[in-house]
Amino acid sequence: MSAPLNRPSPEILDRIRAVVGPKGWRDDPAAMEPHLKEWRGLWTGRTPAVVMPATTEEVAAVVTIASQAGIALVPQGGNTGLVGGGVPTETGDELLISLARMNRIRDVDAAGGSMVAEAGCILADVQAAAAEAGRLFPLSLASEGSARIGGLISTNAGGVHVLRYGSMRDLVLGLEVVLPDGQVWNGLRRLRKDNTGYALRQLFAGAEGTLGIITAAALELVPMPRHRAAAFVAMGSPEAALDLFARARAHAGDLLEAFELINATPMGFALRHIPGLGDPLPDAAGPWFVLIELAGPIPLGDLLEGLLGEALEEGAIEDAAIAQSETQRNAFWSLREGLSEAQKPEGASIKHDVSVPVSAIPALIRRGGRLVEELIPGARLCPFGHMGDGNIHFNVSRPVDMTDADFLAHWHEVATAVHDLVAELGGSFSAEHGVGRLKTGDLTRYRSEVEVGLMRAIKDVIDPAGIMSPGRVLSRD
Repeated sequence: MSAPLNRPSPEILDRIRAVVGPKGWRDDPAAMEPHLKEWRGLWTGRTPAVVMPATTEEVAAVVTIASQAGIALVPQGGNTGLVGGGVPTETGDELLISLARMNRIRDVDAAGGSMVAEAGCILADVQAAAAEAGRLFPLSLASEGSARIGGLISTNAGGVHVLRYGSMRDLVLGLEVVLPDGQVWNGLRRLRKDNTGYALRQLFAGAEGTLGIITAAALELVPMPRHRAAAFVAMGSPEAALDLFARARAHAGDLLEAFELINATPMGFALRHIPGLGDPLPDAAGPWFVLIELAGPIPLGDLLEGLLGEALEEGAIEDAAIAQSETQRNAFWSLREGLSEAQKPEGASIKHDVSVPVSAIPALIRRGGRLVEELIPGARLCPFGHMGDGNIHFNVSRPVDMTDADFLAHWHEVATAVHDLVAELGGSFSAEHGVGRLKTGDLTRYRSEVEVGLMRAIKDVIDPAGIMSPGRVLSRD
């Protein structure tokens, strides 16, 4: 266990403020407020100031001061996380370090297929810079207009294209990191082959700010697909969706870029509450739908039409709509991306970001549904997600006749039941959102003593004072 940490003194705050200057310092409550509230509203923290360094050297100077004084630091990107890792605690003892001002794209190497971007770059801006160079940065998720590269790496973000390109850690060639003692590790090598010992960059990808502050990253770029083909497909069961996925892999191979599973209940919420959305298959009964997309260097419409035509003839699917334009394709994706947000107007929800082997998805949905119904009769199941990589957002909205408070009182027992089932099926209680503050208990429940012990040993070596994001991922007990 690390030694107790100290509350920042006025003298220490003055020293840090002198490092970052007026533009890098926020202590006005109104200016700090957006940084202190977690996206879902589960936590609202306090901090003496939001520190916003503009360079790696400033980050290193701030960390050095904090390390010497024994002050806890919490790095923050776009504050789009869902497990409470990027907001300070309610004590007001932690200093928040926002990387928002470190938003330069330092270099784009189109021929070599790489880019160096600072941690504060917004994902959409990175995508745009890659596109301008005729390349694709393939990470794609609903929060790409506000999520920042450092936070995406720190949480090993996933999104809709993991099936083809992998998660964020698979797209990182190298990192620049300020360590907890203020040293800077410059590992911005862009090598795809570098067999010289431990892959240190992988320690920080997914560490959620507990081992250091990522300040820049060398990112992998891939050729920009010249053609895409997307379809919205209706079917009767998760088993039918699994069958279609196997068919798609056999037909399209690596051209299959996304395969998203959608249940009729959250889809109905989105159509009801999000303006401008339309039902791609208004006459289809479902109650299951898939958004499938192919991408590659050649026209793919005939390939997708052949796949779906065969499935339709054999009764494997009920109906399908193939996008006839980029506008229609974007409409399909707008519907998919609105599923989570559309649950809010329906009242409280209990959400599970889980993954299982792809073949176990039908069992997760059916067995998980029965468990939830036994615990909360009338609860509305809202499963959807990235079927191609096994990541299902097994969400539950409250019964229409139950109050939010009464429903949320069941949070722990529902989460435990679902996570126990996921463990039984060989899965993970956190597929892409991380552990943060929300799931530290789950880490010790579902991971072995050996695994947790290794994590603690790494933390103790790199951050012996425990100043980096204390209580995130690993509890402080």
